[in-house]
Amino acid sequence: MENVFGVDVAKAWIDVVGPGGHARVGNDDLAAFAQQVARTSGRVAFEASGGYERPLRVALAKAGVPAIRLNPRRARAFATSLGRLAKTDRVDAGVIREMALRLDLPECAPETEELSHLKALQLRRRQLVEDAKREKIRLAQTFDEHMRASFGRVLRLLRSEIDRIESAIARCIAASEDLRHRAALLRTAPGVGPVTATALLAGMPELGTLTPGQVAALAGLAPMARESGLRVGKRRIGGGRKSLRDALYMAGLSAARNDPSLRAFSDRLKAKGKAPKQAVIAVTRKLLVILNAMIRENRPYQPA
Repeated sequence: MENVFGVDVAKAWIDVVGPGGHARVGNDDLAAFAQQVARTSGRVAFEASGGYERPLRVALAKAGVPAIRLNPRRARAFATSLGRLAKTDRVDAGVIREMALRLDLPECAPETEELSHLKALQLRRRQLVEDAKREKIRLAQTFDEHMRASFGRVLRLLRSEIDRIESAIARCIAASEDLRHRAALLRTAPGVGPVTATALLAGMPELGTLTPGQVAALAGLAPMARESGLRVGKRRIGGGRKSLRDALYMAGLSAARNDPSLRAFSDRLKAKGKAPKQAVIAVTRKLLVILNAMIRENRPYQPA
């Protein structure tokens, strides 16, 4: 049997189910675990766990062990399909291993230090922007002078911190030849500013290696059919990487207004009866496919 290890990640340890059974490994012993897997020429599958999986992923990369990162919802659906309704760390690790054995799952490439740092900065910027949005809503909902003064102080602090993070992002991209080159290519496309370019660099490092269908699905921009018998439901987008999709939507909205070819594409869709928002989503998907081709072919944007 193939040497596949299923791992359930916790904050202080991991539960491992492999060919030899179950074991619990502390975070201090991840390097030794990765070396053990490397000696068996094995692979390790684990769920994305909000960042707790990062020490494991780093240890596997240093040991040269292939890693498979799973969507937790997909892993839970797989467990349900097997009739395994119980949920413990050991059960989850076993399900993850079985999923990796039965399905042809893609490996996740190890991250460079620059990309890892950029991801952390981009995540922090998104958190601060969301906090600022909430404070602005609270400010609009109160008329008490003391509360409004408090909101103003917090908003100024958040804006200052966002500026610092954006400066750090710019320095991080400028320090890496690969990131700097890819960002420059992306910025030639309509609607793609520094925020969208950073979102693409950090949120979709696979850009340029995917097919049009794969890149649309990964961003959650591929319409999903809902049909049964004579019923034909509306197709809707969903899944994928939502934070990336949000950034791309704003780029698609700008491109649909300012780029002649993409604006014509949007107008044709609306003439066929598509709602304005549906047209923008279609433009966003088309723009992402174009960006994927630009990175793959190492060329700037070329208007149709």
